[in-house]
Amino acid sequence: MRCEQLIEELKSGTGLGRARAAAELGKLKDPRAQEALLDALSDQNMGVRNNATFALAELGSVEAVPRLIEALKDDEEFVRKSAAKGLGLLKAKDAVPYLVEVMNDPSYVVRKNAVRSLGRIGGVQAIKTLRSAARGTNEELANLAERAIRRFRE
Repeated sequence: MRCEQLIEELKSGTGLGRARAAAELGKLKDPRAQEALLDALSDQNMGVRNNATFALAELGSVEAVPRLIEALKDDEEFVRKSAAKGLGLLKAKDAVPYLVEVMNDPSYVVRKNAVRSLGRIGGVQAIKTLRSAARGTNEELANLAERAIRRFRE
């Protein structure tokens, strides 16, 4: 499907159609999709919000960073997970304090993606948080954090 068709589907399709369109728009990496994807962050359908969140990161949309930071507070864990992951893909330094906050999220998948993103972004606050996670009780998060810290040392 072409970009224009996907944007139209994102705006007026069924819930499943809108979610698929958002995902496909991210894969296309066409900047014309940015506006429609930003609008889709307010969609009532969790799948649409989730896919739009990640699609904006796939587009490399640094303009979306404030909206992705907002998405870290979405009611749905998979939207929060996609926001945490997307901020790392964008290497959004402004998001570090918010990703640090997300380390207390009740969802393991959100925390896991926050660790990965902090590892991609770096900086003093990110490394400090990763060191703390490396000493934490969750073995998998501790291992992820330790690997990220090692990458900074290399």
